[in-house]
Amino acid sequence: MFENLSDRLERSFKILKGEGKITEINVAETLKDVRRALLDADVNYKVAKQFTDTVKQKAMGMNVLTAIKPGQLMVKIVHDELATLMGGTASELQLTGKPAIILMSGLQGSGKTTFSGKLANMLKTKQHKKPLLVACDVYRPAAIEQLKVVGASVDVPVYSEPESKDVVSIANHAIAEAKAKGNDVVIVDTAGRLAVDEEMMQEIEMLKNALNPDETLFVVDSMTGQDAVNTAREFNERLDFDGVVLTKLDGDTRGGAALSIRTVVTKPIKFVGTGEKMEAIDVFHPERMADRILGMGDIVSLVERAQEQYDEEEAKRLQKKIMKNKFDFNDFLGQIQQIKKMGNLKDLASMIPGVGKAIKDVDIDDDAFKGIEAIIQSMTPKERSNPEILNTSRRNRIAKGSGTTIQDVNRLIKQFDQTRKMMKMVTSGGMKGMMKGMPKMN
Repeated sequence: MFENLSDRLERSFKILKGEGKITEINVAETLKDVRRALLDADVNYKVAKQFTDTVKQKAMGMNVLTAIKPGQLMVKIVHDELATLMGGTASELQLTGKPAIILMSGLQGSGKTTFSGKLANMLKTKQHKKPLLVACDVYRPAAIEQLKVVGASVDVPVYSEPESKDVVSIANHAIAEAKAKGNDVVIVDTAGRLAVDEEMMQEIEMLKNALNPDETLFVVDSMTGQDAVNTAREFNERLDFDGVVLTKLDGDTRGGAALSIRTVVTKPIKFVGTGEKMEAIDVFHPERMADRILGMGDIVSLVERAQEQYDEEEAKRLQKKIMKNKFDFNDFLGQIQQIKKMGNLKDLASMIPGVGKAIKDVDIDDDAFKGIEAIIQSMTPKERSNPEILNTSRRNRIAKGSGTTIQDVNRLIKQFDQTRKMMKMVTSGGMKGMMKGMPKMN
C-alpha cells in the first residue's frame, strides 16, 4: 500500500534538494509534482488541490532555520498536513450502552462479515469484552453460515434466526439474548446494499433508528479508490455513520480512499483491515500512516504488535531454558507462531524505518515459515526436545516426512544451533559474552 505514492513524493522532494532556500518558484515546482502524485494515487481532485494549497501557504510563511534544509522542511510540512488530512489523531469506539451496540453497514463484498469477526476478536482479546455477533444479512445465500464460521474461529457466539426476514426483530431478540447471557457488546452484521437501492437503504435506516447504536460503522473496500469515497458520501447522507473501516489495505491499493474519505465525509477512519487473519485489524493512526507514506516506517505500531504477543511468564521460562542451553525445537516453533500472529510479514518489515523502500520489490510470502514448520513437525517429540540426537538417518527421515531435502534439514539445524549459542551468550553475559565468543583477529 502507498508504495507508488511514497516513491513519487520522494522524487518530488528531490526538486528542493541542495536548494539554499525556499522560494515561490521551487515550492510551486515541488507541489505541482506532489499534486500529480496524489492524483495518481486516486486522491479526490479537490482534496489534492486543497492539500497542496495549504502546504504552499505554510511553506512560504516559514523562515528556514539554518539547521534545516528546504527539502527537510517540506517533508515536515507535508507529513503534518497528511496526518491532518486523515484526521489528525486516532478515533476510539464510544461504547457506553449496556450492552453497547455496533451496527455494520456497507456495500456487498466490502468485507463486513469478516471485519465483524475481527472486531469481535479485538474487543474480546484486548479489551476483555464479551461480544455477541448478530446475523442480520437475511438475503445473501450462506451469509448466516459464514458469520457462524467467522464467530467459531474467534470463539464468539453468533445469534441468528434463519427463518426470519425481519432484521429489526432479529436484532432486538439478539439484544435481549445478550442481556440474559452477559454479553456487553452486540455487533450487528447487515446485508450489503447499494446507495441507489431505496428499499434496502430504508431497511438499514429503520434498523439504525430502532437500535440507536453506540457506533454505526461504514465498511469500505479501499481497493475501489474514489468509488469508495463517493459511496461513503451517499451512505453518510442517509445513515450519518460514526466512522469508516477501510478493508484490504494490504492489497494492491493506491491509497486514495484513505487520503480522501476523511475530508469528503468529515467522519474519522477508525479501523483498517490488513490481511485475511482474524488478528489483521489495526486502529487507524493518521500520524503513523503519514510516517509510512513518507517512508519513515512505523516502529510504534510494530512494538505494539510485539507487545500484544508478549507473555511475561513464557519469557521467563524461555530465559531459564536458554541459560541452561535447553532451548529446543518446541520453543523455536512457538516463537515462529508468535511472529506469524503479529501479521503479514512484508507489512511488519515495512514498519521498520528505511526497510519499506528496500523490500518494495521483494516478494515476502506469508508462507515463508512453511518449510521450517514442516521440518520441525516431522520430528518426533523426543527429537524436538533433544536436537542433539538428530543423526544422519533421523535427518533423512525428517526430510522425506516434510517434503524437503536433507540439505534443507541440515541448514535449519545449523541455523538453530547458531541461534541457540547466540541467545545463550546474550542472556548470560550480554555484550561481554558475545565478544568473548567471537573469533580473535590476527
